[in-house]
Amino acid sequence: MLQVSQVARWRLPALTAVTLAVSLSLGACASGPQNTQAAAATPAVAAAPAAAPMAASQPAQQGMRNVVVLATGGTIAGAGASAMNSATYSAAKVPVDKLLAGLPELSKVAQVRGEQVFQIASESFTNDNLLVLAKRVSALVKQADVDGVVVTHGTDTLAETAYFLSLTVHTNKPIVVVGSMRPGTALSADGALNLLNAVSVAAAKDAEGKGVVVTMNDEIQTARDVNKDVNIKTNAFQSQWGPLGMVVEGKNYWFRAPVKRHTMQSEFNIDNISSLPAVEVVYSYGNVPRTAIDAFVGTGAKAIVHAGTGNGSVADRIVPALQEARSKGVQVIRSARVPYGFVLRNAEQPDDKYDWVVAHDLRPEKARLLAALALTKTNDPKEIQRIFWEY
Repeated sequence: MLQVSQVARWRLPALTAVTLAVSLSLGACASGPQNTQAAAATPAVAAAPAAAPMAASQPAQQGMRNVVVLATGGTIAGAGASAMNSATYSAAKVPVDKLLAGLPELSKVAQVRGEQVFQIASESFTNDNLLVLAKRVSALVKQADVDGVVVTHGTDTLAETAYFLSLTVHTNKPIVVVGSMRPGTALSADGALNLLNAVSVAAAKDAEGKGVVVTMNDEIQTARDVNKDVNIKTNAFQSQWGPLGMVVEGKNYWFRAPVKRHTMQSEFNIDNISSLPAVEVVYSYGNVPRTAIDAFVGTGAKAIVHAGTGNGSVADRIVPALQEARSKGVQVIRSARVPYGFVLRNAEQPDDKYDWVVAHDLRPEKARLLAALALTKTNDPKEIQRIFWEY
Protein backbone atom coordinates (compact mmCIF):
# COMPACT_ATOMS: atom_id res chain seq x y z
CA MET A 1 0.00 0.00 0.00
CA LEU A 2 1.35 3.45 -0.91
CA GLN A 3 1.59 6.06 1.87
CA VAL A 4 2.44 9.75 2.02
CA SER A 5 6.08 10.01 3.00
CA GLN A 6 5.83 13.07 5.18
CA VAL A 7 3.07 15.41 6.22
CA ALA A 8 3.70 18.86 7.63
CA ARG A 9 0.54 20.89 8.12
CA TRP A 10 0.44 24.36 9.61
CA ARG A 11 -1.18 27.72 9.29
CA LEU A 12 0.60 30.92 8.34
CA PRO A 13 0.36 33.71 10.91
CA ALA A 14 -0.81 37.08 9.69
CA LEU A 15 2.65 38.55 9.39
CA THR A 16 3.10 42.24 8.75
CA ALA A 17 6.80 42.48 7.91
CA VAL A 18 7.47 41.98 4.21
CA THR A 19 10.49 39.80 3.54
CA LEU A 20 12.05 38.56 0.34
CA ALA A 21 10.26 35.34 -0.64
CA VAL A 22 12.48 32.32 -0.53
CA SER A 23 15.43 34.54 0.37
CA LEU A 24 18.99 34.02 -0.66
CA SER A 25 19.73 32.56 2.74
CA LEU A 26 18.03 29.39 1.50
CA GLY A 27 21.27 28.78 -0.38
CA ALA A 28 22.37 27.08 2.79
CA CYS A 29 19.82 24.38 1.95
CA ALA A 30 21.76 23.37 -1.14
CA SER A 31 23.80 20.22 -0.77
CA GLY A 32 25.67 17.74 -2.93
CA PRO A 33 27.03 18.56 -6.39
CA GLN A 34 26.08 22.06 -7.48
CA ASN A 35 25.74 21.18 -11.13
CA THR A 36 22.76 18.86 -10.86
CA GLN A 37 19.05 19.64 -10.77
CA ALA A 38 17.88 16.25 -9.65
CA ALA A 39 17.39 15.20 -6.08
CA ALA A 40 16.94 11.68 -4.80
CA ALA A 41 13.31 10.68 -4.96
CA THR A 42 11.39 9.98 -1.82
CA PRO A 43 9.75 6.53 -2.13
CA ALA A 44 6.13 6.74 -3.24
CA VAL A 45 3.75 5.99 -0.42
CA ALA A 46 -0.01 5.94 0.01
CA ALA A 47 -1.87 8.97 1.22
CA ALA A 48 -2.58 8.77 4.93
CA PRO A 49 -4.82 11.07 6.97
CA ALA A 50 -2.91 14.20 7.96
CA ALA A 51 -2.57 15.36 11.54
CA ALA A 52 -4.75 18.24 12.68
CA PRO A 53 -3.26 21.62 11.67
CA MET A 54 -1.57 23.76 14.25
CA ALA A 55 -3.50 26.82 15.32
CA ALA A 56 -2.46 30.13 13.82
CA SER A 57 -0.47 32.33 16.19
CA GLN A 58 -2.66 35.31 15.30
CA PRO A 59 -6.40 35.50 14.54
CA ALA A 60 -7.24 34.96 10.86
CA GLN A 61 -8.81 37.76 8.89
CA GLN A 62 -12.56 37.37 8.63
CA GLY A 63 -13.89 36.07 5.32
CA MET A 64 -10.58 34.65 4.11
CA ARG A 65 -10.78 31.39 2.19
CA ASN A 66 -8.78 28.29 3.05
CA VAL A 67 -6.11 26.99 0.69
CA VAL A 68 -3.95 23.90 1.14
CA VAL A 69 -0.53 23.85 -0.53
CA LEU A 70 0.65 20.34 -1.41
CA ALA A 71 4.39 20.35 -2.00
CA THR A 72 6.08 17.77 -4.22
CA GLY A 73 9.54 19.29 -4.69
CA GLY A 74 10.98 20.59 -7.97
CA THR A 75 12.75 23.84 -8.81
CA ILE A 76 10.32 25.94 -6.80
CA ALA A 77 11.80 24.11 -3.79
CA GLY A 78 15.34 24.22 -5.19
CA ALA A 79 18.47 25.98 -3.99
CA GLY A 80 21.66 27.06 -5.71
CA ALA A 81 25.09 27.75 -4.31
CA SER A 82 24.82 31.48 -5.07
CA ALA A 83 22.44 34.10 -6.41
CA MET A 84 24.11 33.72 -9.81
CA ASN A 85 22.90 30.12 -10.14
CA SER A 86 19.60 30.28 -12.01
CA ALA A 87 20.06 27.12 -14.09
CA THR A 88 22.58 25.21 -11.97
CA TYR A 89 21.11 24.15 -8.65
CA SER A 90 19.72 21.24 -6.64
CA ALA A 91 15.99 20.70 -6.96
CA ALA A 92 13.64 19.62 -4.17
CA LYS A 93 15.70 20.95 -1.28
CA VAL A 94 13.40 23.41 0.52
CA PRO A 95 10.57 21.88 2.60
CA VAL A 96 7.07 23.31 2.43
CA ASP A 97 7.26 25.03 5.82
CA LYS A 98 10.29 27.10 4.75
CA LEU A 99 8.80 27.70 1.31
CA LEU A 100 5.65 29.22 2.79
CA ALA A 101 7.43 31.02 5.62
CA GLY A 102 9.53 32.83 3.02
CA LEU A 103 6.38 34.41 1.60
CA PRO A 104 4.48 36.13 4.43
CA GLU A 105 2.36 38.00 1.86
CA LEU A 106 0.32 34.80 1.54
CA SER A 107 -1.39 35.63 4.83
CA LYS A 108 -3.02 38.62 3.11
CA VAL A 109 -4.50 36.41 0.39
CA ALA A 110 -5.84 33.32 2.19
CA GLN A 111 -5.54 31.10 5.21
CA VAL A 112 -2.81 28.75 4.02
CA ARG A 113 -1.56 25.46 5.33
CA GLY A 114 0.97 23.14 3.74
CA GLU A 115 1.63 19.42 3.37
CA GLN A 116 4.81 17.77 2.10
CA VAL A 117 3.56 14.95 -0.13
CA PHE A 118 6.86 14.26 -1.93
CA GLN A 119 10.26 15.92 -2.14
CA ILE A 120 11.43 14.90 -5.61
CA ALA A 121 12.48 16.37 -8.93
CA SER A 122 9.56 16.05 -11.33
CA GLU A 123 11.41 14.08 -14.00
CA SER A 124 11.36 11.24 -11.47
CA PHE A 125 7.56 11.25 -11.10
CA THR A 126 5.94 7.84 -11.59
CA ASN A 127 2.38 6.62 -12.11
CA ASP A 128 2.29 5.72 -8.41
CA ASN A 129 3.23 9.30 -7.51
CA LEU A 130 0.38 10.58 -9.69
CA LEU A 131 -2.11 8.28 -8.00
CA VAL A 132 -1.01 9.25 -4.48
CA LEU A 133 -1.12 12.96 -5.27
CA ALA A 134 -4.49 12.83 -7.05
CA LYS A 135 -6.06 10.84 -4.21
CA ARG A 136 -4.81 13.38 -1.68
CA VAL A 137 -6.19 16.28 -3.72
CA SER A 138 -9.50 14.45 -4.06
CA ALA A 139 -9.70 13.91 -0.31
CA LEU A 140 -8.92 17.55 0.45
CA VAL A 141 -11.48 19.07 -1.90
CA LYS A 142 -14.18 17.02 -0.17
CA GLN A 143 -13.46 18.88 3.09
CA ALA A 144 -15.74 21.78 3.95
CA ASP A 145 -12.80 23.75 5.38
CA VAL A 146 -10.85 23.63 2.08
CA ASP A 147 -11.76 26.13 -0.64
CA GLY A 148 -8.90 25.45 -3.01
CA VAL A 149 -5.72 23.43 -3.46
CA VAL A 150 -2.30 24.45 -4.80
CA VAL A 151 0.25 21.84 -5.90
CA THR A 152 3.88 22.96 -6.12
CA HIS A 153 5.69 20.86 -8.70
CA GLY A 154 8.85 20.60 -10.74
CA THR A 155 8.38 22.00 -14.23
CA ASP A 156 9.59 19.01 -16.27
CA THR A 157 6.38 17.00 -15.83
CA LEU A 158 4.19 19.70 -14.30
CA ALA A 159 1.85 19.84 -17.31
CA GLU A 160 1.37 16.07 -17.21
CA THR A 161 0.45 16.06 -13.53
CA ALA A 162 -1.91 19.00 -13.97
CA TYR A 163 -3.67 17.23 -16.85
CA PHE A 164 -3.97 14.00 -14.85
CA LEU A 165 -5.58 15.90 -11.97
CA SER A 166 -7.99 17.59 -14.37
CA LEU A 167 -9.06 14.19 -15.69
CA THR A 168 -9.49 12.42 -12.37
CA VAL A 169 -10.43 14.75 -9.51
CA HIS A 170 -14.14 15.48 -9.26
CA THR A 171 -14.63 18.98 -7.88
CA ASN A 172 -15.60 22.50 -8.82
CA LYS A 173 -13.12 23.92 -6.32
CA PRO A 174 -10.01 25.51 -7.84
CA ILE A 175 -6.95 23.30 -8.20
CA VAL A 176 -3.81 25.17 -9.20
CA VAL A 177 -0.48 23.60 -10.16
CA VAL A 178 2.56 25.86 -9.95
CA GLY A 179 6.32 25.71 -10.30
CA SER A 180 9.22 27.95 -11.11
CA MET A 181 11.98 28.09 -13.69
CA ARG A 182 14.53 29.45 -11.21
CA PRO A 183 15.29 28.40 -7.65
CA GLY A 184 14.36 30.77 -4.86
CA THR A 185 18.03 31.53 -4.23
CA ALA A 186 18.55 33.03 -7.70
CA LEU A 187 18.42 36.67 -8.72
CA SER A 188 15.00 37.41 -10.25
CA ALA A 189 13.60 34.13 -8.94
CA ASP A 190 10.09 33.57 -10.26
CA GLY A 191 8.80 31.10 -7.69
CA ALA A 192 7.59 33.58 -5.08
CA LEU A 193 5.25 35.49 -7.38
CA ASN A 194 4.14 32.30 -9.11
CA LEU A 195 3.18 30.81 -5.74
CA LEU A 196 1.45 33.98 -4.57
CA ASN A 197 -0.55 34.02 -7.80
CA ALA A 198 -1.39 30.34 -7.43
CA VAL A 199 -2.79 30.85 -3.93
CA SER A 200 -4.68 33.91 -5.15
CA VAL A 201 -6.33 31.89 -7.92
CA ALA A 202 -7.04 28.93 -5.64
CA ALA A 203 -8.75 31.24 -3.15
CA ALA A 204 -10.86 33.02 -5.79
CA LYS A 205 -14.52 32.18 -6.29
CA ASP A 206 -14.23 33.21 -9.94
CA ALA A 207 -11.84 30.28 -10.51
CA GLU A 208 -14.44 27.71 -9.48
CA GLY A 209 -15.62 25.32 -12.18
CA LYS A 210 -12.77 26.11 -14.56
CA GLY A 211 -10.93 22.87 -13.89
CA VAL A 212 -7.28 22.46 -13.03
CA VAL A 213 -5.12 25.42 -14.03
CA VAL A 214 -1.42 26.29 -14.09
CA THR A 215 -0.23 29.72 -12.96
CA MET A 216 3.20 30.62 -14.30
CA ASN A 217 4.62 33.95 -15.47
CA ASP A 218 1.41 35.83 -14.48
CA GLU A 219 -0.71 33.69 -16.82
CA ILE A 220 -3.54 31.28 -16.01
CA GLN A 221 -3.36 28.28 -18.32
CA THR A 222 -5.72 25.34 -18.53
CA ALA A 223 -4.04 22.07 -17.56
CA ARG A 224 -5.09 20.35 -20.78
CA ASP A 225 -3.52 22.81 -23.18
CA VAL A 226 -0.40 24.07 -21.44
CA ASN A 227 3.04 22.60 -22.03
CA LYS A 228 6.61 23.43 -21.14
CA ASP A 229 8.10 24.80 -24.35
CA VAL A 230 11.31 26.42 -23.08
CA ASN A 231 13.85 25.10 -20.59
CA ILE A 232 15.55 28.35 -19.54
CA LYS A 233 13.17 31.32 -19.71
CA THR A 234 10.48 32.16 -17.19
CA ASN A 235 7.81 32.20 -19.93
CA ALA A 236 8.40 28.49 -20.46
CA PHE A 237 4.77 27.40 -20.22
CA GLN A 238 2.70 28.04 -23.32
CA SER A 239 -0.50 26.88 -25.00
CA GLN A 240 -1.11 27.04 -28.71
CA TRP A 241 -4.70 28.06 -27.93
CA GLY A 242 -3.67 30.81 -25.52
CA PRO A 243 -4.06 31.31 -21.75
CA LEU A 244 -7.39 31.41 -19.95
CA GLY A 245 -6.41 34.68 -18.34
CA MET A 246 -3.89 36.53 -16.21
CA VAL A 247 -3.23 37.32 -12.56
CA VAL A 248 -2.22 40.93 -11.95
CA GLU A 249 -1.61 42.14 -8.39
CA GLY A 250 -3.77 39.38 -6.97
CA LYS A 251 -6.74 39.92 -9.30
CA ASN A 252 -7.82 37.40 -11.92
CA TYR A 253 -8.66 38.53 -15.45
CA TRP A 254 -10.39 35.82 -17.51
CA PHE A 255 -10.55 35.81 -21.31
CA ARG A 256 -11.76 32.32 -22.23
CA ALA A 257 -12.97 29.10 -20.65
CA PRO A 258 -11.94 25.46 -21.23
CA VAL A 259 -14.38 23.53 -23.43
CA LYS A 260 -13.00 19.99 -23.13
CA ARG A 261 -14.33 17.69 -20.40
CA HIS A 262 -12.61 17.96 -17.04
CA THR A 263 -13.07 17.48 -13.28
CA MET A 264 -16.82 17.26 -12.56
CA GLN A 265 -17.61 16.36 -16.18
CA SER A 266 -14.98 13.61 -16.36
CA GLU A 267 -15.94 9.94 -16.52
CA PHE A 268 -12.71 9.08 -14.69
CA ASN A 269 -12.61 9.29 -10.90
CA ILE A 270 -9.38 8.90 -8.96
CA ASP A 271 -11.33 7.51 -6.00
CA ASN A 272 -12.00 4.40 -8.08
CA ILE A 273 -8.56 3.99 -9.68
CA SER A 274 -5.83 1.99 -7.94
CA SER A 275 -3.41 1.44 -10.84
CA LEU A 276 -2.75 2.46 -14.43
CA PRO A 277 -2.12 0.11 -17.34
CA ALA A 278 1.23 0.33 -19.12
CA VAL A 279 1.15 2.84 -21.97
CA GLU A 280 4.45 3.65 -23.67
CA VAL A 281 5.62 6.35 -26.08
CA VAL A 282 7.65 5.56 -29.21
CA TYR A 283 9.43 8.54 -30.78
CA SER A 284 9.84 8.69 -34.55
CA TYR A 285 12.82 10.07 -36.48
CA GLY A 286 14.71 9.46 -39.70
CA ASN A 287 15.95 5.87 -40.00
CA VAL A 288 13.87 4.84 -36.96
CA PRO A 289 13.80 1.05 -36.39
CA ARG A 290 10.92 -0.98 -34.97
CA THR A 291 12.99 -2.04 -31.96
CA ALA A 292 11.17 0.05 -29.36
CA ILE A 293 7.73 -1.09 -30.51
CA ASP A 294 8.66 -4.76 -30.35
CA ALA A 295 10.27 -4.28 -26.94
CA PHE A 296 7.24 -2.55 -25.45
CA VAL A 297 4.85 -5.14 -26.84
CA GLY A 298 7.12 -7.86 -25.46
CA THR A 299 7.08 -6.35 -21.98
CA GLY A 300 3.29 -6.11 -21.83
CA ALA A 301 2.37 -2.61 -22.96
CA LYS A 302 -1.39 -2.21 -23.34
CA ALA A 303 -1.06 0.76 -25.67
CA ILE A 304 1.64 2.50 -27.66
CA VAL A 305 1.58 6.22 -28.40
CA HIS A 306 3.51 6.81 -31.62
CA ALA A 307 5.04 10.30 -31.64
CA GLY A 308 5.22 10.70 -35.39
CA THR A 309 6.66 13.38 -37.61
CA GLY A 310 4.48 16.11 -39.14
CA ASN A 311 0.83 15.07 -39.11
CA GLY A 312 1.60 12.02 -36.98
CA SER A 313 3.28 10.37 -39.95
CA VAL A 314 4.48 6.76 -39.62
CA ALA A 315 7.51 5.45 -41.53
CA ASP A 316 6.81 2.65 -44.01
CA ARG A 317 8.88 0.14 -42.02
CA ILE A 318 7.05 1.08 -38.79
CA VAL A 319 3.52 0.55 -40.11
CA PRO A 320 3.82 -3.28 -40.06
CA ALA A 321 5.20 -3.18 -36.51
CA LEU A 322 2.23 -1.14 -35.30
CA GLN A 323 -0.19 -3.36 -37.22
CA GLU A 324 1.29 -6.42 -35.52
CA ALA A 325 1.02 -4.73 -32.15
CA ARG A 326 -2.65 -3.97 -32.81
CA SER A 327 -3.29 -7.58 -33.87
CA LYS A 328 -2.04 -8.63 -30.42
CA GLY A 329 -4.56 -6.38 -28.70
CA VAL A 330 -2.25 -3.40 -28.12
CA GLN A 331 -3.94 -0.06 -28.76
CA VAL A 332 -2.12 2.26 -31.17
CA ILE A 333 -2.47 6.02 -30.68
CA ARG A 334 -1.05 8.17 -33.44
CA SER A 335 0.30 11.49 -32.14
CA ALA A 336 2.86 14.01 -33.37
CA ARG A 337 6.24 15.11 -32.07
CA VAL A 338 5.70 18.65 -33.43
CA PRO A 339 4.59 21.06 -30.69
CA TYR A 340 1.66 22.73 -32.45
CA GLY A 341 -1.22 21.80 -34.70
CA PHE A 342 -3.09 18.51 -34.42
CA VAL A 343 -3.24 15.06 -35.97
CA LEU A 344 -6.00 14.53 -38.52
CA ARG A 345 -7.73 11.17 -38.51
CA ASN A 346 -7.30 9.14 -41.71
CA ALA A 347 -4.77 11.65 -43.01
CA GLU A 348 -1.27 10.24 -43.65
CA GLN A 349 -2.49 6.85 -42.40
CA PRO A 350 -5.82 4.97 -42.83
CA ASP A 351 -6.70 4.94 -39.14
CA ASP A 352 -10.13 3.39 -39.71
CA LYS A 353 -8.61 0.52 -41.68
CA TYR A 354 -5.86 -0.13 -39.13
CA ASP A 355 -8.13 0.30 -36.09
CA TRP A 356 -5.87 3.05 -34.72
CA VAL A 357 -6.68 6.10 -32.60
CA VAL A 358 -5.47 9.66 -33.15
CA ALA A 359 -4.42 11.90 -30.29
CA HIS A 360 -5.79 15.09 -31.91
CA ASP A 361 -3.86 18.04 -30.38
CA LEU A 362 -2.54 16.24 -27.29
CA ARG A 363 1.20 15.85 -27.10
CA PRO A 364 2.51 12.30 -26.73
CA GLU A 365 3.13 12.52 -22.99
CA LYS A 366 -0.42 13.71 -22.31
CA ALA A 367 -1.85 11.22 -24.78
CA ARG A 368 -0.15 8.52 -22.69
CA LEU A 369 -2.09 9.56 -19.60
CA LEU A 370 -5.45 9.81 -21.35
CA ALA A 371 -4.90 6.44 -23.03
CA ALA A 372 -4.07 4.84 -19.69
CA LEU A 373 -7.23 6.21 -18.13
CA ALA A 374 -9.32 5.20 -21.15
CA LEU A 375 -8.04 1.64 -20.80
CA THR A 376 -9.41 1.50 -17.26
CA LYS A 377 -12.84 1.79 -18.91
CA THR A 378 -12.66 0.10 -22.31
CA ASN A 379 -10.57 -1.74 -24.91
CA ASP A 380 -12.75 -0.60 -27.81
CA PRO A 381 -10.68 1.71 -30.08
CA LYS A 382 -13.84 3.52 -31.18
CA GLU A 383 -14.62 4.35 -27.56
CA ILE A 384 -11.02 5.37 -26.96
CA GLN A 385 -11.20 7.68 -29.98
CA ARG A 386 -14.39 9.19 -28.59
CA ILE A 387 -12.54 9.87 -25.34
CA PHE A 388 -9.70 11.60 -27.21
CA TRP A 389 -12.18 13.85 -29.01
CA GLU A 390 -13.94 14.82 -25.78
CA TYR A 391 -10.98 15.31 -23.44
